[in-house]
Amino acid sequence: MNYLLPSEYEQFGIETTTPESWVGAASALINAHCRRTSLAVTQYVEQQRINPDRNLVRLTYLPLTSGEGASSPIVAIKARYGNTSLRRGELRGDLASDVSRVFSLPGAWVNMDPNAVSFDANTGEVILPTNVLALTYNEAEVTYTAGVAEIPDVVKFACAQIVKNAQATPALNVRSGRLDQMKLEYFADALLDPSVRTMLAPFVAQRLG
Repeated sequence: MNYLLPSEYEQFGIETTTPESWVGAASALINAHCRRTSLAVTQYVEQQRINPDRNLVRLTYLPLTSGEGASSPIVAIKARYGNTSLRRGELRGDLASDVSRVFSLPGAWVNMDPNAVSFDANTGEVILPTNVLALTYNEAEVTYTAGVAEIPDVVKFACAQIVKNAQATPALNVRSGRLDQMKLEYFADALLDPSVRTMLAPFVAQRLG
């Protein structure tokens, strides 16, 4: 999607005659820099290892945002049982180990109720519920939605600045109606100047851990 509408060009400092394809190219460059397909609300599927001492995962794309008509950004979640070794400081008998062996639980995936997990929309932390036997999980697959419901002005300013940087780069031939993608990639460092990178910093996806 384009992060600037033609009706917004003048408001954000670019000429009203600017070809729409240039704004589209600037928007694509923003997506590439932020390591995501779009800053708008988008569905992702992510599989991560779980630290058994914490029972949580931290998702990559932020902020977690419910899709249209949904009550939670967590669309679906499943986890895989790990081994039955005790968590640090935990005391229990052999019941969990016996049940785990009888039902061949280690390595098995179990679906969870998305409404049973707690999450922080800004940090992406998702805390999994414990089960009655306190068996641990070692991996989770989360289907979720993340992004912004309305494109913020700071992203629009960044998009406009990229276009203006392109207009100041003669080699890009900005008077042409279409943008050469290879040229765009070649000049990406110049187009994404420090001010643009600062504006986009909160939206860059960061995989942690």
